[in-house]
Amino acid sequence: MTPSQPTPILALDVGDRRIGLAACGEARLIAQPLGVIRRKALAADIAAVLRHAREQGAGLILVGLPLSLDGSVGPQAERTLAFCDALRVAIEEQSLGIALEMWDERFSSVEAERKLKEVRRMPARETGMLDAAAAAVVLQSYLDAHR
Repeated sequence: MTPSQPTPILALDVGDRRIGLAACGEARLIAQPLGVIRRKALAADIAAVLRHAREQGAGLILVGLPLSLDGSVGPQAERTLAFCDALRVAIEEQSLGIALEMWDERFSSVEAERKLKEVRRMPARETGMLDAAAAAVVLQSYLDAHR
């Protein structure tokens, strides 16, 4: 379900330790990394995501789905799908009217790391930067595909 009027999008790169965040405005042109949510417990993680979605005025939460290279659903994708199920339930329970979509994120972390190195940022030294950059890569891919 996609909103009929363009709204801002909040993108997530869901990992085991952190959730990378990126967003774009209602013009849906450029993805911007926002930062990370440090994972604690599922309920706290979901609450933090929804807080960021409200702050951004997001009508869509886009979640990167880490499929295996052959396109199959592996263990990390299964964990991400479970997170999405819990997020979807929370959105419905709170009647937020925010759509939820998943988008293939294969190679997003590799691309994010390459881009960070291009601007001489060392992702390993800046915890979370790679996660936010990966979320921005996922979101930019989605935006480019929907032009």
